Amino acid sequence: MTYSEVKLWNRIKAFQMMGYDFDRQRPILNYVVDFYCKDVLLVIEVDGITHHDEQVFEKDEIRDEELAEYGITVLRFNALEVVNRTEAILKVIENWLLDYEESKGVPENVIRRRKVR
Repeated sequence: MTYSEVKLWNRIKAFQMMGYDFDRQRPILNYVVDFYCKDVLLVIEVDGITHHDEQVFEKDEIRDEELAEYGITVLRFNALEVVNRTEAILKVIENWLLDYEESKGVPENVIRRRKVR
């Protein structure tokens, strides 16, 4: 993992993000995603400088569209932002999860985890 990925991982692992379980470097379809939460079908990608290249950007768009066909949402963050604005990135993820919960409810296993904490 890159430094930015480690910095984010240390804040979302072990159910720290509202009781949600995130996996890292998870294979999905023909891809390996940075972080994945199966409870809500959420992928989080931390994009370094190579993602500014037009060809890589286009591949990312195709990848995101393919994942969306399976109901998976992709949140992409710039690696420098993750390092320099970690709290703001975490707030974006938290807000996404709150919006999910508001529209679809809280998954039962997440409710159980929250009661244990």
